[in-house]
Amino acid sequence: MTPLRTPPTERDIKELLTFGVVNLDKPAGPTSHQVSTWVRGLTGVDRSGHAGTLDPEVTGCLPVLLGDATRTATALTAGDKVYVAILELHDEPPEGWRVIIDRFTGEIYQRPPRKSAVSRSLRTRTIHSIDVLERDGRRVLIEVSCEAGTYIRKLCHDIGLAIGTGGHMASLRRIESQPFDDRSLVTLHDLADALAFWEDDGDETALKAIIRPAEEAIAHLPSVTVAADAATEIAHGAPVYAPGVLDIDEQIEAGELVACVTPAGVAVCLGHYVGEPGQTHGVVVELERVLL
Repeated sequence: MTPLRTPPTERDIKELLTFGVVNLDKPAGPTSHQVSTWVRGLTGVDRSGHAGTLDPEVTGCLPVLLGDATRTATALTAGDKVYVAILELHDEPPEGWRVIIDRFTGEIYQRPPRKSAVSRSLRTRTIHSIDVLERDGRRVLIEVSCEAGTYIRKLCHDIGLAIGTGGHMASLRRIESQPFDDRSLVTLHDLADALAFWEDDGDETALKAIIRPAEEAIAHLPSVTVAADAATEIAHGAPVYAPGVLDIDEQIEAGELVACVTPAGVAVCLGHYVGEPGQTHGVVVELERVLL
């Protein structure tokens, strides 16, 4: 039978390197793929991946997944995002310009820009909030909380048109990629220094603060707790059956992406909830990715 992983809080560095995540502060210049490759080279892992691509000139929160943690990328990529941007208007704004910005909250239509990796078909995205933090002449500092896949560059362009002055995005930084935010960001230099200290002195303290258990990458998902013996069966591809379920988060909606975990907090799989209250038999979660 497949042994379960060590509980997240008890893992050593070698275990974290096979199933860990780094909340990296991406610098301006390199692509997200280049940054992920550099992390792979520094850590010596066989696989790495990033969640939520940032353009080369954009900085901020770029979760980098190590080893088997790359299987959680779907959950991370789909999480909400928060950005701080400089909207540069092409002329002094008229009275009532703040009200116009407020109109861009809620569900909006958006066509991806020409330089994008997706089809340029018209689609909808949800803007949870746009807060004006500061204004200096034609430059407006805004904080945008939005659905994944929102193009802030296009949003700034459209806001400029609506205000009547025209406008563009002058600068952008991502401060949150759910469930991570800028309070726990680390740089490539931080990672390199912590790795060197661990290799030289064997002290894991600094590195364990940087390479976190991959379970933190799916902490924003509703959870279904399964028994340890059921987790072993799931690791071999068995569905998540009702008899093996110990607990279910309240208010999980049908079809919602969930994380299945053991009572010790070990991630078992990602899947879509197909159960119902009081269910005693049959499938509760349809598997999407096995994490063990």
